[in-house]
Amino acid sequence: MIHLELEVDAWGRLNLTDEFGERHVGVEPVRAFPISDPTRWISICGPTGQELVQIETLDDLSAENRQMVIGELSRREFLPVIRRIVRVDIDTFPPTWEVETDRGPTQFGLDGDENVRRLAHDRALIIDAKGLRYLIADTKALDHHSRRILERYL
Repeated sequence: MIHLELEVDAWGRLNLTDEFGERHVGVEPVRAFPISDPTRWISICGPTGQELVQIETLDDLSAENRQMVIGELSRREFLPVIRRIVRVDIDTFPPTWEVETDRGPTQFGLDGDENVRRLAHDRALIIDAKGLRYLIADTKALDHHSRRILERYL
């Protein structure tokens, strides 16, 4: 059994206290082999991506820590694809985005412009106020209205 403590703070960040008592804020679990071996070789990485702990198998964790890691992995790996940006309401805080995704219509808040990121090959990533990620697979394939809204943030 690996000795570590995980907690989710008031801001929804996962925090790790390692075996030496050092606290790491805003950590993320990452699967090394998400398809071929999803319950083994999971890294807990710090906010800058450095590996802090490697977990050989989820069975090495307490039931509570295992559930937290599984929950964070599910949230991290949930990646709806935005097909259309219907509108952005900037009169609310955080601004509310209304979009159509491959999983249906949804709305989300956006904490700041820095949470809309241009990726290589005309792709973009949007991270909402709850930390959920949304992918725009091809910014050039968006309709004119959606591209105009997106360009304000990129």
